[in-house]
Amino acid sequence: MKFLILLDDKINRLEQVLIATLLLTMILMAFVQIVLRNFFATGIDWGDALVRYLVVWVGFVGAAIAVKEGKHITIDVLSPALGGVSQRVLQAISHACSAAICGMLTWASIKFIWFEAEMGGTVFSSLPVWVPELIIPVSFGLMTMRYALRLIAPPRVTPDL
Repeated sequence: MKFLILLDDKINRLEQVLIATLLLTMILMAFVQIVLRNFFATGIDWGDALVRYLVVWVGFVGAAIAVKEGKHITIDVLSPALGGVSQRVLQAISHACSAAICGMLTWASIKFIWFEAEMGGTVFSSLPVWVPELIIPVSFGLMTMRYALRLIAPPRVTPDL
């Protein structure tokens, strides 16, 4: 289990760098597109598609980070009314259900990627459409692992880089 926690911490550091890089790239590309369109009546053909995929990547990486930090959206009606063991049991059930749902979504997204690969579409020039969509099963897989880890170990918030 210690190995999984250390691996999760390393992945979290990578995610922090990745999300900062994605946001910077997205902002720069949007800015360049605006300047090119307003001042030069042109633009980068694949710029808008890149920004759309970067938004998807930021969303999915952000969701994985939120699960790691225990800040993912939850509906918590009973937990405040309960205390002690009852509250921990309810949280364990919640984490188990979340892990199961994320696991199913991981499997469904793998099937989706497989289908996209069979269809053979492209995004930018010759980049297959399934490549930028790989973030979907990867992030759901990370969320599955993190919810499963919550069943064993309490959440730990890692310091920002």
